[in-house]
Amino acid sequence: MPRHFFKQHAPDHQVIRDHKHMKLFGDLLRDPNLWHFNRRSVSGAFATGLFWAMIPVPLQMICAAASAIVLRVNLPISVVLVWITNPLTIPPIFYFNYKLGNWMLGGIYQCDEFEVSLEWIMESIREIWQPLFLGSITMGIILALLGYLGIRLFWRLHVIHHFKKRKARIQKFKSRLE
Repeated sequence: MPRHFFKQHAPDHQVIRDHKHMKLFGDLLRDPNLWHFNRRSVSGAFATGLFWAMIPVPLQMICAAASAIVLRVNLPISVVLVWITNPLTIPPIFYFNYKLGNWMLGGIYQCDEFEVSLEWIMESIREIWQPLFLGSITMGIILALLGYLGIRLFWRLHVIHHFKKRKARIQKFKSRLE
């Protein structure tokens, strides 16, 4: 089952509860739904994690954790998925988000020169924030929907495959008895 795959690769919930930034959530982390691995919880966690990964805000992990707590989806998966945007991937992802947002706004924002670096983004944020945030929110919503639907589909196909294998084993067993 996909549940076993996710359980095997997920961090221990005690480690997450004891993390210095997660202590601000206190007793909210005691909700057992935050630690379950089922179709609803995992697909919702993919949606929240992928959404917050695309949003250029500091402390994305806390935002993803807060969303997971409010939506009662799997917390570890939600927080881990935020690391799609890391120091190596932030510049190309946010550049794409900026270009998308600029295109959506009709190309009214022109930047004279562009560097694929976090430093350039931090220096130019006053000029590029509107298309960057529009593109980031758009990509966040798109990836959240794709992640949610993709996990739901993957889970469903896996369960169907599991039942077909089980049915074949039962048929094989019955044919041996006859």
